[in-house]
Amino acid sequence: MCSATALLSGRSADSSSRAGRWAGRTPLVRSYDRGECEWQEPAPLLFQRRICGEDRAFTDETVRTMLDQALIDTGLTDATGEPLRYTPHDFRRLFITDAILNGLPPHIAQVIAGHQDINVTLGYKAVYPEEAIQAHMAFLARRRSLRPSEEYRVPTDDEWQEFLGHFERRKVSIGACGRAFGTPCIHEHACVRCPMLWPDPTQRDRLVEIRDNLLARITEAEREGWPGEMAGLQVSLAGVEEKLAQLDRRPASRSVIDLQNPTIISRPSQNS
Repeated sequence: MCSATALLSGRSADSSSRAGRWAGRTPLVRSYDRGECEWQEPAPLLFQRRICGEDRAFTDETVRTMLDQALIDTGLTDATGEPLRYTPHDFRRLFITDAILNGLPPHIAQVIAGHQDINVTLGYKAVYPEEAIQAHMAFLARRRSLRPSEEYRVPTDDEWQEFLGHFERRKVSIGACGRAFGTPCIHEHACVRCPMLWPDPTQRDRLVEIRDNLLARITEAEREGWPGEMAGLQVSLAGVEEKLAQLDRRPASRSVIDLQNPTIISRPSQNS
């Protein structure tokens, strides 16, 4: 890989010399997106060259050809004897691997890579999960060493009781509130509207009763011409229906099967 990089750097030596003449300013060039089949807006692209007095971006095919030729020149082969092959996308994987191993949290690497699912980012890294975990733990240790020591003191009795009380207050009539400690209720205790509410299956009948009551009140508001009241009731109705749907998606409880105690059968002795 080092040999390939050296060859590539040699091929782009003229580009580097031009970069010196740019005096820190990279020309804006347009590139063609083969996936979207359209020209992109001018941008300060890193890989560009001058052709016939015009700055042009390297095409993806040109970069792949240069990589293939550089690897052929090294004489390196894989396990089957074929020349090694790299694509520009492989350098993206190498970057993610190096970043995570040097302490970058995986969820930050996910944002940099533009992935919607963090599992895709973890699949990019060419390291074992244990290595990623150790690198992340080392990052946390370094970050904690830079934080004020008073943040890691033993909490007082009042602070501990406040912390425990938060979890007691999470218990509401139709389930449990999952909001984090120290955060206020954003729905002013209108729990059926809150996505943080975890409904209790034993309160299903009460949720059905609340839904029927909301339907009746919406009908009344529509009849009396109260559009503002009706809009608020419809938000609550959508919340109740979502909570009922959550209960329906949960697996049904299974009955306990009594296996009884095993019976030991005595066998006659072979000597008898």
